[in-house]
Amino acid sequence: MTDLVVKAAYASVVVEDGLRFVGFVDARDEAYALFRQPVGGGPVWFEVNDEDFGAEEAVAGCAVGAEGLVITLHPAKAGRFGYASRVAVRLKACEGAEAGLEALRQMGLPGL
Repeated sequence: MTDLVVKAAYASVVVEDGLRFVGFVDARDEAYALFRQPVGGGPVWFEVNDEDFGAEEAVAGCAVGAEGLVITLHPAKAGRFGYASRVAVRLKACEGAEAGLEALRQMGLPGL
């Protein structure tokens, strides 16, 4: 079971101002999961639904499976995410999911 869920309708990968953004968005209720990293590498910023619910180097691990993309958060960062420990991004009906997952692999997220 996960603490937060985003039922992604589409994924996008954008490079702008030297940063790579990978987003998974639920178009119905404006929920999203967003990853950001400098193009040359470095720490990954992760946020869910609002910039206030995000942190740099918050991702402890990732896995793709029956729940979709499951992100496990570092316990020390849980306060930034309403004390959630995991986030599931449902990918069943997600347009562009493979491109989004490939971009996350290029970011070097653990488990992908």
